Amino acid sequence: MRLRTVLATATAALAAATSLTAAGPATANAQQSHACSPSVAIDRFSDVLDKTTYQGTFAGNFSALAVDRDGSLAALEDRSSLFSLDRKTLAPKSVVPLADEKGAALDSEGLVIDRDGTRLITSETEPSIRRYSVGGKILDRLPVPSPLLVVPAGRATSNQTFEGLTLLPGGHTLLASMENAISGDATDIVRFQTWERTKGGHFRLAAQYAYPIDSGLGVPEVQATPDGRLLVLERGFTSGVGNTVRLYLADPRHATDTSGIENLTGQPGVRLIKKTLLTDLVTCPSLGATAKQPQPNPLLDNIEGMAITGYSKGRLKVLLVSDDNQNAAQTTRFYHLRVRV
Repeated sequence: MRLRTVLATATAALAAATSLTAAGPATANAQQSHACSPSVAIDRFSDVLDKTTYQGTFAGNFSALAVDRDGSLAALEDRSSLFSLDRKTLAPKSVVPLADEKGAALDSEGLVIDRDGTRLITSETEPSIRRYSVGGKILDRLPVPSPLLVVPAGRATSNQTFEGLTLLPGGHTLLASMENAISGDATDIVRFQTWERTKGGHFRLAAQYAYPIDSGLGVPEVQATPDGRLLVLERGFTSGVGNTVRLYLADPRHATDTSGIENLTGQPGVRLIKKTLLTDLVTCPSLGATAKQPQPNPLLDNIEGMAITGYSKGRLKVLLVSDDNQNAAQTTRFYHLRVRV
């Protein structure tokens, strides 16, 4: 989405980084040079799709990623197209146009590929979640609590709603993250809404949770880990300075169900989702990356999409992508991370 400018974002230096895996001295030194923190390392990045097109469709504006059932990478762009990319080369293989019930374009932001291959996709203007077939046909539309609708229907701000979408382990619970607070709530608390699966692939409204965001940041993406916790991206932008992007590990399992609480103000008795900082990406090595506008680290850009592409013994392979907004001052960039949780 097009980010609003925030007044200030702080980036604190993290502790000296260590390797994610045990290795001999030479290998450990090489790995440590790619470390962002004790929990996160970056293997590489790729700008291969920056300012490219595929079959007449701009291959950028990416807002979400998912691994498809055939192992390919699905990349959702926020102007109503869903790409299939080669997992290794990132080369586009196909593109499917998306639309709402009236044939109008979406501001498509969140993506889940369900176990039957259908696509669950959010649009942040209403907001909405629709189920699509592989070919882009609308199959269903999920209910949304009225307070999460944009004004005047609800209390949310347009373009600040459902950015992240993930299916929790077991496939029974879907979770969507609001990017920013709704009116009446504290500005540093956002709501995470869930749905439970019913028969026929449908979903019904379920619990809602409150997540505390860092000052000046919002939530562009969330992904469930295999043990039921969440990887949460927080992101902001300061004009003349650049982006702030932080990766958190969050645990919603003991948080209060806030679906019946009208205003979240940090009041006692409401247990927020607990979060732990994994890394501030400003601390990652730049790996020779260049930036087209001021950045605190030239590696950074408007990072908005995230997918877990592999898991083994508490270590995740995580792929991030930036949304270049089809802007000459921004870059479509993929980031390959290793994350210990």
